[in-house]
Amino acid sequence: MRGVAVAAPLVLASLVAAAVPARAQAPDTEAAARGAEFGAPAAPLPGHGAAERAPTPTVVPEGAAVPIWRRPWVRPLASLLFPGSGQLLAQRDRGAVYLAVEVWFVARALAWGQQGRQLRSQFQTLAFDVARQPFTPTRIDGPWDYYETMSHFVESGAYNASAVPGAFAPETDTLTFNGAMWLLARRNYFTDTDSIPPVNDPRYQAALAFYRQRAFPDAFRWSWKDARLEMDVYRQTIHDSDNAYRAATNYLGAILANHLSSFVDAFIMARLGRGGVMPHVQVLGDPNSTLLLVWEHQF
Repeated sequence: MRGVAVAAPLVLASLVAAAVPARAQAPDTEAAARGAEFGAPAAPLPGHGAAERAPTPTVVPEGAAVPIWRRPWVRPLASLLFPGSGQLLAQRDRGAVYLAVEVWFVARALAWGQQGRQLRSQFQTLAFDVARQPFTPTRIDGPWDYYETMSHFVESGAYNASAVPGAFAPETDTLTFNGAMWLLARRNYFTDTDSIPPVNDPRYQAALAFYRQRAFPDAFRWSWKDARLEMDVYRQTIHDSDNAYRAATNYLGAILANHLSSFVDAFIMARLGRGGVMPHVQVLGDPNSTLLLVWEHQF
């Protein structure tokens, strides 16, 4: 019985010790319930820290949330490549004007270039069929200055005027192009154009090299002697072709100017921001009625 009497107080002490923490926690729960009833914030439950209540916000790099077409450098670059695109990205109606002007300039440049090529084909065909075919059966198109020269000289003249096989003698008829080149060579290298030095003379060899470099060979020989009307048509066709190519070049310059103007416009827009960029007059509220010129913009 003594052993039972000793164990009973120990059991009673254990039950009291277990009940004390539970009663100590009860006021906290009851206080939280009363606070919620009157609108007060609830106390955090045990085991839940401040980090769980307010998570750390994610850091977004600067400019990452901005669409690429809204970045300042995109609109000027887009306008430089495609006029008007930068203004349209900025929701400016004048971008359509730049774009329409670009389309029109490109269309006109292509049209004039096509016309110039057609006219060039026409005068090349006319030159071969009328002036060149009697001297060569094979058509070989020459450079631009060759056809330009054909419009100024009725005949080219022979490249080699010598009838002796293996010998070479320049054309002497000064009314022909080759003859005019030989006359120019004699004036440059001879003291007297009518006095021809020996063939082995260095002056003659220099004049002959000058002639060979500038005279047209027989493969490009021509003559409008019996076709003066066709020669006039040929001259007019060359003139029209020159004008067409010149107009195409002018439109290419206009296209470049349109690109630059659209770029400058978009660049100024990007620097001044999307706010109002036009100045306005503001009257200050002072006795002198001072006028102030205000220019508002956003960066």
